[in-house]
Amino acid sequence: MEKNAIKFDTKVQILKYKVLKEVARQAWKDTLWENLLDIPKIIVPGKEPTMRCCVYKERAILAERVKIAMGGNKDNHNIIEVIDIACDECPAAGYEVTSSCRGCLAHRCEEACKRGAISFDHHHVAHIDKSKCVECGMCSKVCPYTAIVNRKRPCQNACKIKAISISEDNAAKIDNEKCISCGACVYQCPFGAIMDKSFIINVIDLIKKSQNNSKYKVYAVVAPSISSQFNYAKLGQVVTGLKKLGFFTVIEAALGADMVAQAESKELTEKGFLTSSCCPAFVAYVKSAFPELIPHISHNLSPMATLAKYIKETTENAKVVFIGPCTAKKAEIKLDKVKPYVDAVLTFEELQALFDSKEIDLASLEEDVLDNASYFGRIFARSGGLSDAVKEGLKEQNLTDFELKACVCNGIEECKMALFKKSKNVLNANFIEGMACIDGCIGGAGCLTHGEKNKKQVDEYGKEAIEKSISDAVSVLIRR
Repeated sequence: MEKNAIKFDTKVQILKYKVLKEVARQAWKDTLWENLLDIPKIIVPGKEPTMRCCVYKERAILAERVKIAMGGNKDNHNIIEVIDIACDECPAAGYEVTSSCRGCLAHRCEEACKRGAISFDHHHVAHIDKSKCVECGMCSKVCPYTAIVNRKRPCQNACKIKAISISEDNAAKIDNEKCISCGACVYQCPFGAIMDKSFIINVIDLIKKSQNNSKYKVYAVVAPSISSQFNYAKLGQVVTGLKKLGFFTVIEAALGADMVAQAESKELTEKGFLTSSCCPAFVAYVKSAFPELIPHISHNLSPMATLAKYIKETTENAKVVFIGPCTAKKAEIKLDKVKPYVDAVLTFEELQALFDSKEIDLASLEEDVLDNASYFGRIFARSGGLSDAVKEGLKEQNLTDFELKACVCNGIEECKMALFKKSKNVLNANFIEGMACIDGCIGGAGCLTHGEKNKKQVDEYGKEAIEKSISDAVSVLIRR
């Protein structure tokens, strides 16, 4: 990176950024297809590999990364894809006997195994026959030395809904029916073998069309978690940078959050129990794992879609690009009820690459203004913010006879527990705030950086809002 001194969390993110930046750079110049095969050589120009066994394999993997940066496999509806040739460095997953095995006489592991997968060598040390093992874990449970461990790959550990298995070729395999597109596996894979499809070329195409047609306006709708990103520049400079890219204007998705908080608080009083509809990964999880709770999902669109719908209905020839930390938003805009309103999604990682592909130095720009929403709309970005906003919505609409009992779920594991309790009618709550990512949107897979400090930044950003109430923010919108 030349000018913008952003610090990514991992070298995998840097590699992903380099690919996205080069693809975008070529797309701006209309030379992408002409120079497509040369992009891996541009990124790894020398004859020596930088990360793999040989430069040829490295470039072959880079070629696959380029394909995903250009939209990926069109036959695969999932926005999360596995690069098989990059997924070959992790050890075989499953239960294995470690050196802690003492060759004891009890052989509890053998007795516990119903498949006859345990055998012993001449030192009485246990071994597991993988062709018979069904990964039940009973041998591990009974071993007094805890000598049998379950070796899970990072992607499997990251995926809390168990949508990842290992294929016969020893590569990660995603169950598309279970996957909620949260991107946890993308962020945690140490080799970058799992990636989210990018639609950065689509965004460039939208901007180019708008530059050739004055009636054609491209709106950038930015998630409130942007306040915790691009720490090398001020938020007003990021807004200016977006306009320099070619966006007509920039609007806070937090304004959509204000609209949702107002509507959802009222809906809650009418129905008595709701699960939130703001996090698309959470909603997808409810639909796949707890279908009996689907009627309880709030009927409101997400803040992104709510605001985009308003823009499309009030502005002729408008196009909307959502920019945020969420890979699941890329899946959300494929839904029939959202597709008409949002044209493309960029993550913060992709936006950084887009800035640098045009050599836009954010820190040198003048500051523009971004002030469309209230404090409560802005704190949707962190866990607990939605519940606080719903509580405020009840108060502002004089619906205080209804007592809010919110269950704030920070991460998909907490979501799973709350939904399970509700399915068994033992949850003492009337509102489930579901956030698939730890800490909420500020922990999204598409963030530039991840950290606890982000929550404080979001709260401080919220306090800077001119509109101090949800009603004020929404009423300003109506007057427009």
